[in-house]
Amino acid sequence: MSKGWRGRGLPRVASMQWVSLRTRRKERITERKGPSLPNPLATPEEVGSRPDVRLWVIGGLFALLFVFMGVRLAFLQLVDHAAYAETVASNTLRTVAVPAPRGEILDRTGVVLVSNAVHQQLVFSRLDAVAHPGLIGRVAALAGISPRAVSQALANNQYSPYQPVPILADTPTSVIIYLEEHPGLFPGVSVETLTQRTYPHGGALAPHVLGYVGPITAAELAQLGTKNYTQNSIVGKTGVEEFYDQYLRGVDGQQVIEVDALGNPIRTVSNVPATVGDSLVLNIDAHLQGYLAQTLANDIYRVRHTIDHRSGVYPAAINGSAIVLDPRNGHVLAMASFPNYSLNDWVGGISTVNYKALLASGAMNNYATDGLYAPGSTFKLFTATAALKDHAISPNQYVDDTGKFVVPGCLQGGHGCVFYDDETTGLGEVNLPLAITESSDYYFYNLGYLFWAAHENNAHYPYGATPIQDVAAAYGLDSPTGIDLSGEATGRVDSPAVRIILHHEAPRAFPNYNWYTGDNIEMAFGQGSTAITPLELANAYATFANGGTRFEPEVAAAVVSPSGKVIQVYGPRVARHIALPPAVRNPILQGLIGVVNDPRGTAYGTFHSYTNFDLNSFQIAGKTGTASNAPGKEPNSLFVGFGPVSSPRYVVLCVIGQGGYGANAAAPVVAETFNYLVKNGVPPVHLPGAARGPTHHRRG
Repeated sequence: MSKGWRGRGLPRVASMQWVSLRTRRKERITERKGPSLPNPLATPEEVGSRPDVRLWVIGGLFALLFVFMGVRLAFLQLVDHAAYAETVASNTLRTVAVPAPRGEILDRTGVVLVSNAVHQQLVFSRLDAVAHPGLIGRVAALAGISPRAVSQALANNQYSPYQPVPILADTPTSVIIYLEEHPGLFPGVSVETLTQRTYPHGGALAPHVLGYVGPITAAELAQLGTKNYTQNSIVGKTGVEEFYDQYLRGVDGQQVIEVDALGNPIRTVSNVPATVGDSLVLNIDAHLQGYLAQTLANDIYRVRHTIDHRSGVYPAAINGSAIVLDPRNGHVLAMASFPNYSLNDWVGGISTVNYKALLASGAMNNYATDGLYAPGSTFKLFTATAALKDHAISPNQYVDDTGKFVVPGCLQGGHGCVFYDDETTGLGEVNLPLAITESSDYYFYNLGYLFWAAHENNAHYPYGATPIQDVAAAYGLDSPTGIDLSGEATGRVDSPAVRIILHHEAPRAFPNYNWYTGDNIEMAFGQGSTAITPLELANAYATFANGGTRFEPEVAAAVVSPSGKVIQVYGPRVARHIALPPAVRNPILQGLIGVVNDPRGTAYGTFHSYTNFDLNSFQIAGKTGTASNAPGKEPNSLFVGFGPVSSPRYVVLCVIGQGGYGANAAAPVVAETFNYLVKNGVPPVHLPGAARGPTHHRRG
């Protein structure tokens, strides 16, 4: 009994009653103690619900969320609508440039020197190349190139990702036919029409003047990006192609292409065709240009195979140039440089091997504008001008040319104190005209000494500190000529200031920066550290020939629109005037005439051997130059002449590096060029008869 009472033997009803009594007892105790916090361990069923508070909290949160979304939506639709609309459009539309065909380049008579040829170009879509990896090999086999070359073309970021990539520049007809017959084998492969430069008279005609074109580089694009250039642009690299690129290149067209989210082209939205570039008319005469270049090349080959009787060796004749100017206006009638090259090498791109070979040969250099040579005796024109202008000597004062000039009062002994003529026996008594005609070194040694002696002995410098250099600068020998070709070198005339500059730039090459009497003597007859370009020398003689007006040489004559309207005419551009009164000019001119026409003249024999016209009716004046090089090398050969003397229309110059004596190497080129000029002349510039635009004296 006791066990059932105390344990599980108690009846269920009694147990429940006991629990109920216990619960009521606890409630009474709670009431006595007051209100209490909810039991944190209570079940949801044991806690009373409060739905009104929860609804208010949740509703408030949703209300705030909707207000925020409304404000944001209004901001996007009203404030940032334009910006986001532009972003969406840019994500779906792509603008691609369509290169314009370049304008033609013509000579002064209308002969086309540079034009365009239509070519069929094989192109390959990058997207199809990715989608069909095996297609690269088939395209390579079709084009006749290696798969690696195709892959490299596809990886070239120069081309727009929304246009097919060029694979083969000049696609044969057989390839085009095969592609048309098997389109299913070559998805994404097609043929496009493009234009490339062509040269009706051959790529070797005036390549240094005309120049070549090529794809724009990153550096060029950064410089020209604001002028409607793109990464696909073809631009002029050298010559007038570069200098007048803004006119020749035309106006690119535009294609607007719609693309999907992955950038895949869908359709062409709009197409604005390209506008062909303007044509450029040059002052160059194509026939004279061809004759001059061939004459120069033939003469250099002759010189290389002819022993110099004075040195007993075959001259190397490593390079050369020839120029024909019109002294009346600065027109460049012809300009040749040797060695030469062909512009056809650049059509469709040049290989690295060929490019390196051209650089190594020196063919890329335009020696007419880039070459620097000591002028030798051609410099005597400028020393004579200074002497007569400053009255340092009378033109009729005779000097005894003994062949050996000893500097008065020189304390250095033989070195720097004695100068020898090229003709060591001497020429005897010579005045200024005869000194030029016979090219007396002694006479000009004496002038160099007189100028420096006056400088040292008179604190007021009666002739100025640098009288010969000042005259040379007036003729333009130490500054660019201003020709409309890029990359022109700048000559220098030796002087105390130049010596210091050269020493600081290259102390080993120019260890001596002091200036002595001997330096002034060397400078007076075109040696020392003087170095000028052939174009500077030709332009200086043109200045003397026309009586003192120094023009900036001009290659281009006019710009003409595709419709034939003359947009711009380039008139003569005067750089400076030099005072050449008769008392200064006439004695010098007499000496220059004697060089060609006096039996004592240094070029008399050459011109009477090479010319086929009457030198009395068409008189030529000129000057030979033989400039010493480093020991063991033949001297540079120079000759510059102009004519007819009564009214000069042509200045012709030739320089041959290491060619030997001026009368033997350079003078024949000038003589033969005058044969052409006397017989054929140079026609006037021909421009279309349409309305002409303004004449421009400066480019820009």
